Amino acid sequence: MSITESTSRYDLLEKKSTGEILKEINQEDSKVHLAVKEKLPKIENLVTSILERMENGGRLFYIGAGTSGRLGILDASECPPTFGVEHGLVIGLIAGGDSAIRKAVEFAEDDPGQAWKDLRDNDISKKDYLVGIAASGKTPYVVGGLKDAQDNGIGTGLVTCNPGSAASRHADHPIEINVGPEYLTGSTRMKSGTAQKLVLNMITTTVMIRLGRVKGNKMVDMQLANNKLLDRGTRFIMEELDLEESEARELLKKEGSVRKALDSRSNA
Repeated sequence: MSITESTSRYDLLEKKSTGEILKEINQEDSKVHLAVKEKLPKIENLVTSILERMENGGRLFYIGAGTSGRLGILDASECPPTFGVEHGLVIGLIAGGDSAIRKAVEFAEDDPGQAWKDLRDNDISKKDYLVGIAASGKTPYVVGGLKDAQDNGIGTGLVTCNPGSAASRHADHPIEINVGPEYLTGSTRMKSGTAQKLVLNMITTTVMIRLGRVKGNKMVDMQLANNKLLDRGTRFIMEELDLEESEARELLKKEGSVRKALDSRSNA
């Protein structure tokens, strides 16, 4: 039996108090960051491979089903507002299509040929890089997609919580994070999902930093899509240029981005 499907170390959950349940879940969650830490060298290798493709005009694709697919879509969708990159530079695909983001589509993950169809619909090529996300490592949608990508000369990675899985055999850079059995047996939206989210955060944040989308420690290319982000951008400019709030806000509105505001003063 796979690790992600193995029986929880806890039992009789329905007889526990609310406080006991919360404490035990937290105890299990505390193991996740250590499990991810053990894989940092492998994550570095994966990021390096992705970066090589993206520096040469390639894109990053994620494929997954259920929780894993939703995590990929979440990570991809956050890249444009956070880093100011175009939509479509990072693409998340989920078994069952966009409707599966909100509502599970029965048996959608069981077709090993569907991922490649979805990838081809997005014109994937050898310039791009594909990362599969599958807690179990055996989801047919992900396994098939990785295999087809490899067969077509596309670089592949995997984020899974089962070492030695079927998907790992079709990944150039498999990241296998053993977080142990879930608190609720088989509920991989818990520790497994948390581990996957941490790794995806690492991948895109590191790639975007290396691609020059960050200055210092600031999101200088973020999209100013609401008042909160305008306020954040204003603070960034105040800190970097030692300006009063009114002057910083006026400069931001004039230039349209934090980067352009900073550059306008450095070039003055």
